[in-house]
Amino acid sequence: MIPRVWRRRALAGLSLLILLGGLLWAVAYTLPLPARLAEPPSTVVNFADGSPAYVFLSPDDKYRMAVGPEELESEELDADLQANTIDPEYLAALLRFEDKRFYRHPGVDLVAVARAIGLNLRHRRVASGASTLTMQLVRVLEPRPRTLSSKVVEAIRALQIEVQMSKREILAAYLSFIPFGRNIEGVVAACHAYFGHGPQDLTLDEIAVLLAVPQRPSRRFPTAANSDRLRTARNDIAGWLVDRGMVDDTDESLARWRAAPVPREVRPLPRHAPHAAFWLASQPRLRGATRIATTLDRGLQLMTEKTMGSAHAEMAFQGIHNGAAVVVDHRTAEVRALVGNFDFWDETHGGQIVGFDTPRSPGSALKPFIYALAIDRGLALPEHLVPDIPIAYTDYAPRNYDGKFTGLIPLEDALSFSLNIPFVRLLGRLGVPRFINHLQTAGVDGLRPESGYYGLSAAIGSVEITPLEVAGLYASLAQDGHYRPLRWLDASAESQTVVTTADPVETDVFSPGSAFLTRRALARRDRPDFPSRRRLSGAPAAIHWKTGTSYGHRDAWAAGSGPDHTAVVWLGNFDNQPSFDLVGAEAAGPLLFDLLEAVADRSRPRIAERPPHDLKRVEVCAYSGFLPKPACEQRRQALALRHRVPTRVCPYHAAIDIDLATGLALNPSCRAGRTYETRNYVVWPASIRRWLAAGHRWLPSPPALATDCRVAGRRKAPTILSPPAGQILVLLPGIPASDQEVPLQAESLSPGARLSWFVDGELLATTEAAERAWWLPRLGRHEIVVMDEAGLSARRRIEVKTRSG
Repeated sequence: MIPRVWRRRALAGLSLLILLGGLLWAVAYTLPLPARLAEPPSTVVNFADGSPAYVFLSPDDKYRMAVGPEELESEELDADLQANTIDPEYLAALLRFEDKRFYRHPGVDLVAVARAIGLNLRHRRVASGASTLTMQLVRVLEPRPRTLSSKVVEAIRALQIEVQMSKREILAAYLSFIPFGRNIEGVVAACHAYFGHGPQDLTLDEIAVLLAVPQRPSRRFPTAANSDRLRTARNDIAGWLVDRGMVDDTDESLARWRAAPVPREVRPLPRHAPHAAFWLASQPRLRGATRIATTLDRGLQLMTEKTMGSAHAEMAFQGIHNGAAVVVDHRTAEVRALVGNFDFWDETHGGQIVGFDTPRSPGSALKPFIYALAIDRGLALPEHLVPDIPIAYTDYAPRNYDGKFTGLIPLEDALSFSLNIPFVRLLGRLGVPRFINHLQTAGVDGLRPESGYYGLSAAIGSVEITPLEVAGLYASLAQDGHYRPLRWLDASAESQTVVTTADPVETDVFSPGSAFLTRRALARRDRPDFPSRRRLSGAPAAIHWKTGTSYGHRDAWAAGSGPDHTAVVWLGNFDNQPSFDLVGAEAAGPLLFDLLEAVADRSRPRIAERPPHDLKRVEVCAYSGFLPKPACEQRRQALALRHRVPTRVCPYHAAIDIDLATGLALNPSCRAGRTYETRNYVVWPASIRRWLAAGHRWLPSPPALATDCRVAGRRKAPTILSPPAGQILVLLPGIPASDQEVPLQAESLSPGARLSWFVDGELLATTEAAERAWWLPRLGRHEIVVMDEAGLSARRRIEVKTRSG
């Protein structure tokens, strides 16, 4: 029987050991881990399939792609994590080769220590080591001289790490920090640098290379000088793995692996979509993210980069040095490709400016949305005949791109031919503030907030907008007017290291009917903006598109959609240098067609698009497209919104009573006792007749009113067209006043109407409505009045100054 005193001493000793162990555990748990464990890895921007698109240097200038503990499993992981999942055969080989009792020791393998001591004493040299993976991790994180005292410190730190971290976390840290030579750390970065792919599926020779290099990184790093040493080490390790059954391979295949070349140089790590990568990494909510999971499609991104890159030389020859492209899957609102410039490294021409997020003048690219909004407001139909003649506002006189005018043209043709005047007029009817608010609703965020900042020139490019925002607008047009904010971050990724977007806010910016009618106009091929180089090969099937050219040839745009994708191409110069080759149709249009053709599903049968249910057929005047009046003899059917059919009747037809004896027009005041018949005539506005007369062209007019007839029945006063409302006229010094006469013009639909012009109460002239009167300006404020024969009048106040004041 053991004496009581010995039992007490044993119990006291055991208690002391437990207390000492607890104290050591508490110290190990509370002392900080190696500081490098907290060193941020490289930020990696990933494609939608999880493969890396762009790898940044870490803050300590390393290529270190982090491995998370969850990536050591290969089941039930999303695509972003699957792309970095480590090959299980590599993990098994690593543990067998470096630390076969990794999951059973507490950081120090006492069995391996005893074995190493025996071998070293027997050989009287260091013949074997006993470092565990945890100790190797300590050595990588806290380099020390290779001495016995360093080994002791490493062992203590390894025990501490095992207390504070799980085995899976330790293995993930080891795989993240293990050195592979120069500034490459971690097995994921090594796989991309050595083999050009990720660590998911590795061959025997690749596994052997990954085991060989960390043993002597400087002597086995892939270079021509190191290739023999690396090959020898790889073959030895591959044979060792086969001998121990770690790899199921035959002698023949082993020989083939041994004959395989070893890497002789490192590949550049992925550097695709550089503008998108830097743009995303710089956003405040993404700073510090280990991985940024995007919606970019790898194949589509590379294709878009190649398409834009192939055009660079030709564009540079034409004086065009910058370009951007956006491709969107409009079914999901996911951005599939982003190109910010031709050449990211072109410092001379601002190559690193993110073109797809830089506001530029869109030229005519916004006209389709004025068109759709006017249809939604019941202001217009595609068939409406609208004037395309010179017009001047207070300080703005718009012109068409080619400087020509067509007179009268259907609104749908005006959009297809991208005429400016009809859309400046239409925006005036619609209201600039309403249009600007509508753009903001559809995701255009960079607009100026000042009331009245934008004018009618917004119809043709004074509103600066980014290619991303243009893509959002055209994507909503392709989706029957349903707008969803574009997404470029993958909201399905669930890793803690992945930053995702919030749920998008959706809204209807156009009705399905107006979107359909707009797409119909944009799908026409008989247009002047059809790229000349595509006249033989044709446009991709089932697309609609619009081009734009900004004032002064500083921007060229092309935007459009196919069945599934929307694309936008912008070309220009960030220093605002113009180029006569910056024309949307000829510069940007072919690139847009190339992109839409590349993403088209050729196997899908083409199905004609059917009008949506909010459209109905209405009868309109065949000539004017407006609702018919009795004088409209020919009529046709047109599509209109069920609840927003424009109510204006045809302004171009008139039923006039004609005296059969004289051929003159009659009215109720003079019809009595005369034989007459009612005839239908086309009556053109005075502004159209005046414009034609200026070019020595004339239209037939209805007969003049008989002299004994009283003018009656007209209810609408004439409208002053010139001078514009609120205009301040400035007399130029040194030029005779007679050379600075002001034209006075008014609009009247009355056939043969005569207008009298008064300035400050004095009669100036009496003219036909289709003619101009001329006034010699005098300094000061003046009131101009125009009056027709029925006494109906309009007035306008203007001011005349000299340049000095």
